[in-house]
Amino acid sequence: MKILLLGATGRTGKYVLKQALESDYEVNCLSRNSERIQKQDGITVIEGNPNNKTDLEKAISDCDSIISVLNISRKSDFPWAKLRTPKKYLSDVMNLLVQIAEEGNLKRIVVCSAWGVAETKNDIPKWFIESSNIGIAYQDHERQEKIISESKLDWTIVRPVGLTNSRRKENIKETFDNNSRPHLTISRQSAAKYLVDCLETDQLIGKKVVISKQ
Repeated sequence: MKILLLGATGRTGKYVLKQALESDYEVNCLSRNSERIQKQDGITVIEGNPNNKTDLEKAISDCDSIISVLNISRKSDFPWAKLRTPKKYLSDVMNLLVQIAEEGNLKRIVVCSAWGVAETKNDIPKWFIESSNIGIAYQDHERQEKIISESKLDWTIVRPVGLTNSRRKENIKETFDNNSRPHLTISRQSAAKYLVDCLETDQLIGKKVVISKQ
């Protein structure tokens, strides 16, 4: 099986790429800077921009499924830092992606969103999100979730809690409703494994799931 991976050079995307290769998937990576992805067996790197339809069509060719870990990026981790990407980058890409996937009869897509989006909005401190540029990313995550959930694709939306760089093995807690509180953190490595494993889990099709460490 071949995956189109969007966001392969990001902090979580690097783990998703590693996990996909370890799971014997072939991976197409669409990146604005192909030199940031180490060339190795199983990887095809397409240089281009995910919000360019021609680039996206080229990258999705021959793929069986999609994983997106794209995000609205800032120039630093400071919550009020200026944005590197447009405010509607995620939803603009998702509009194109859904159109191309539906036309090409590609069904399976797994998308990394965020805890605190949509019906989980009240689970996190609103003042911090709404007063900083983090809120712009959350707003666009919500827009892209709406696009995905209204599509004809076999989608899964994964909402990780606070991401850490821990390398410890973690058991994962899944939360599907607001009646159960997740823990506050999960490692990028654990989230990446979950995103890849979703591709083989039909029970998660059409689901929005918050993930945290157990």
